[in-house]
Amino acid sequence: MKQIAALWLLVLLAVSAQAQIDKGVYYKALSSGQQESIDKVLTRLEAERSSPKVNAYIGALTMKKAGFVKGVGGKVKTFKKGAHLLEDEIKANPANTEFRFLRLTVQEHAPGILKYNKEIDADKQAVVSGYEKLDADLKSVIADYARDSKVLKESDLK
Repeated sequence: MKQIAALWLLVLLAVSAQAQIDKGVYYKALSSGQQESIDKVLTRLEAERSSPKVNAYIGALTMKKAGFVKGVGGKVKTFKKGAHLLEDEIKANPANTEFRFLRLTVQEHAPGILKYNKEIDADKQAVVSGYEKLDADLKSVIADYARDSKVLKESDLK
């Protein structure tokens, strides 16, 4: 009986390890500007076990989703909810280049009235200085972003 329980535990651990969100799917939704895509990935993320990466991803997607919410009050409330998640993860992991990149992308595109742009220079510096240590997939995402960014340039990454 104990062997069967142990086997089930191993199966559950293997399934939960495979369920983690694919970085490519996440970044595609973040850059898509389509509410359906954002909602789909948010639903998958919210089903994941809480972790710094999951929380940061949910935070950034929630801020992006705020643009689709009806009414100014709802937009601001949704944006602040996402900002709180992302900011908490950055405070806990200030050297995490990916989290700083997420905040940089949100800051660059957030409406000025939200005043969510105070860390843009610091985040740019964190991304530039940490870029070489990132995995190839994330480097590709950042390089693609830099092609159209007004803040982060391709030349900054070399």
